Amino acid sequence: METVRTIAELRQHVRAWRKNDESVGLVPTMGGLHAGHLSLVSHSKAHAKHTIATLFVNPSQFAPHEDFATYPRTEEADQRMLAEAGTDLLFAPNVSEIYPDGHSTRVNVQGLSQILEGEFRPDFFSGVATVVAKLLLQALPDVAVFGEKDYQQLCVIKTMARDLDIPVNIIGAETIREDDGLAMSSRNQYLTAEERKIAPVLYAAITQVAARVRKGESPASQRTWAEAKLTKAGFGAVDYVAVRDAQTLGPVRDASRPARVLAAAYLGRARLIDNVAV
Repeated sequence: METVRTIAELRQHVRAWRKNDESVGLVPTMGGLHAGHLSLVSHSKAHAKHTIATLFVNPSQFAPHEDFATYPRTEEADQRMLAEAGTDLLFAPNVSEIYPDGHSTRVNVQGLSQILEGEFRPDFFSGVATVVAKLLLQALPDVAVFGEKDYQQLCVIKTMARDLDIPVNIIGAETIREDDGLAMSSRNQYLTAEERKIAPVLYAAITQVAARVRKGESPASQRTWAEAKLTKAGFGAVDYVAVRDAQTLGPVRDASRPARVLAAAYLGRARLIDNVAV
């Protein structure tokens, strides 16, 4: 696996593959890789001849008070993991390559970006949509794979690619979990040993919410029950526990349509997010 740092080098590789009529998959990451990321590589390899992974901690999706400076940066370990997983190319640009002097354009997906995560992280999805749009246009892959663990992000990216007519198939890959149910995340390393024991309660709570809704309980009544369960377990602030339409992320108005339980809560210095299907 070769590592390239510039858009020109990235496109040179893609052009060579295209000359042979070979398909290309893209797996964008911010590094701090774990088995969940490697599952995305596997999905890409199942859909495309060549897989490109990207490694870029994107400053535009962090608010000033968030953890941009301390976000896990483990490039050497990430390179080894990606190479062992069969990745063909790693694109690891620096900030000035993605956002050169004078860069002023932002991509904003209205509606989806303002609810749930967007309510608590107002600039987050604009930063995500902007960098993902750039990566898709830089590589022009046939497919790009994103994890369902960040379900709202996946919905935003699908909408962005559709609305901007970017010719790529956006694929969602199922959440990879630890043995006790905790969704794998680069930020799990922020948890203390005691907090790590408590963390799986988030998955247990939203799984129970999904079961309660399936039995006919009102989706709107679930936050109070789930918040009490999380607080009793030792979680701090609960930003949201919501049952939403799986496609629009709006309120559930038709019980026959697929729905999703989404949640975000603090445990120590870690903010954990998770979701399950109803």
